[in-house]
Amino acid sequence: MRLLADENFPKPIVDALRADGHDVLWARTDCAGWKDVVILDLAESESRIVLTLDKDFWQIAVQRRIPLEQSGVALFRVHPATPENVGPLVRAFVEANRAWAGHISIIAVDGIQMLAARRN
Repeated sequence: MRLLADENFPKPIVDALRADGHDVLWARTDCAGWKDVVILDLAESESRIVLTLDKDFWQIAVQRRIPLEQSGVALFRVHPATPENVGPLVRAFVEANRAWAGHISIIAVDGIQMLAARRN
């Protein structure tokens, strides 16, 4: 899976995803200092799903003039957002094997919600 982890995403999770064979950019090292809008544009241009703990990506994706088609946003909601708490949610995300592109998704302990990024 092609992913782009937000800078706030735990490094051990990024490392584990890479070790499992996923193509993961990490904003902290690959896009340091970039604005969220630019990161989302990169994800769209490279067909990557953004992994984030930050609700701002949700809002940016919803407000985009051109809806996401090649990428999507996966918002992980867990507190505290430690690697131990985020890890099981990321496993559920990977194992769900859904069509994440074109969607804004919330992954939480109680399940996964997906909304189409396209406005009608």
